[in-house]
Amino acid sequence: MTFSYWQLLLTILPVFAMIGIGVGLRRARWLTAEADASLLKLVVNFLYPCLIFENVLNNTALREPSNLLLAPLTGFILIAGCIYLGLLGAKMLGLKKGTGLRTFAFAVGINNYGYIPIPLMAALFGQESVGLLLVHNVGCEAAIWTVGIFVLSGLSFREGWRKLINAPVISLIIAVAGNLSHVGPYIPGVVLGVIHQCAVCAIPLGLILIGGALEKYISQPRELFEPRISLGACLLRLAAFPLLYLAVAKWLPCTVELKRILIINGAMPTGIMPIVIAQHYGGHSLTAVRVVIGSTVLGILTIPLWLRLGLAWIE
Repeated sequence: MTFSYWQLLLTILPVFAMIGIGVGLRRARWLTAEADASLLKLVVNFLYPCLIFENVLNNTALREPSNLLLAPLTGFILIAGCIYLGLLGAKMLGLKKGTGLRTFAFAVGINNYGYIPIPLMAALFGQESVGLLLVHNVGCEAAIWTVGIFVLSGLSFREGWRKLINAPVISLIIAVAGNLSHVGPYIPGVVLGVIHQCAVCAIPLGLILIGGALEKYISQPRELFEPRISLGACLLRLAAFPLLYLAVAKWLPCTVELKRILIINGAMPTGIMPIVIAQHYGGHSLTAVRVVIGSTVLGILTIPLWLRLGLAWIE
């Protein structure tokens, strides 16, 4: 299956357009900052679990033991490895504790593994491919709340693990158990219909919220670019790390579905959550913003390039 650069670019543009809509809605004051917390809880604790349940239940690819083991394992190892490589890169850039060293490493090591890859996987490989991505993302979450929090704040792994007891992970466990026990056909259609209607809201609303959160930073363009941080982040997140993901996808003995996930996640810019987490744990939030904005803007151009190269290489 071969995709041209322009096909891939046109596939990702609607995702970034939704983020742009969020920016516009915030500026028009139709999406207020006061609504962010409640809407985010709605997305994370209800709509996103519905999305997970729908895509994991009755998913034949998730009945492969290798997928259930390797998908989260690769997510954990790659995110954790990129965070520590980001720490090395931050030191080479001359960053120090108190000026963004830990925050840079944390932010640059975490790719956007949800809101951009999910619609991309569905558009390129069908909705069934999303289920395995969501299992892979559990490993990414585990790396963030253990290795990531340890690097960012110096907290213990025990404190990080507590964050893994959340609605998305619980819904994933239930859905995997239901998939393996083949209970899907016995669930009433009306229940599945309600879950589907909620699931389709998760990604659009999440992307709009991301745009709303970024609006206040976009209105201060001079603060968003600092050559050492912005260019260093792009070099790592959009050049070095994709090569690492491509190498793993090429030589790891796993299914082609997991290889595709690794290619897509490797091409992603930094996720939006590092900004929120850095603020919460006393990190250097402006550094996180610079990493996120720089890699996201340039990522619009580089994502199709890495996807075209990577997908052609593995297939």
